[in-house]
Amino acid sequence: MDKINRNNIESVCIYCASSTKIDKCYFEAAAELGKKLAEMNIRIINGAGALGLMRTITDEALANGGKVTGVIPQFMIEQNWHHPELTDMIVTETMHERKQKMAELSDASIALPGGCGTLEELLEIITWKQLGLYLKPIVMLNINSYYDNLLAMLDKAIEQNFMREQHRNLWRVANSVDEAIDMVLNTPEWDINLRKFAAI
Repeated sequence: MDKINRNNIESVCIYCASSTKIDKCYFEAAAELGKKLAEMNIRIINGAGALGLMRTITDEALANGGKVTGVIPQFMIEQNWHHPELTDMIVTETMHERKQKMAELSDASIALPGGCGTLEELLEIITWKQLGLYLKPIVMLNINSYYDNLLAMLDKAIEQNFMREQHRNLWRVANSVDEAIDMVLNTPEWDINLRKFAAI
């Protein structure tokens, strides 16, 4: 892929579903993202899961010569929930450590559709960015308009002064894999001085 990497992105954290019962359009997007990041030699950081979109993006990246680092708590390994062929696997004691490590290892984050876990990870990393703890690009990959309701909720939070207008720039919204990659490569780093606007 001929894309300009203005942010010198070497790794991207991917938040996504572990469900196997979702529409094929989500699996297709995950496969495309895994393949294209691998072709660009961008390492994927994910939750090391062996099911759903996590499995798909890992399999596709590895099949195309990419590298995937999975971060997973010990209790999930004991349940055999981890992917068996990761390039690297980092084991944590807690879910909190897992999320912190994934953020530390990444140069950007992309959230594919997912359930409570994905939504929680996405909102936490947005909160960290608002507080100046994570300054890197955050992209919602809005396949099948999945994030429309969340975006409407965030709009409402801004309209009713729970957040500032400036906070709309904490995240970007992509409707395709190519658009998401472009946003990751080209969205400027968040200004840490904007943490003063965390409170209203």
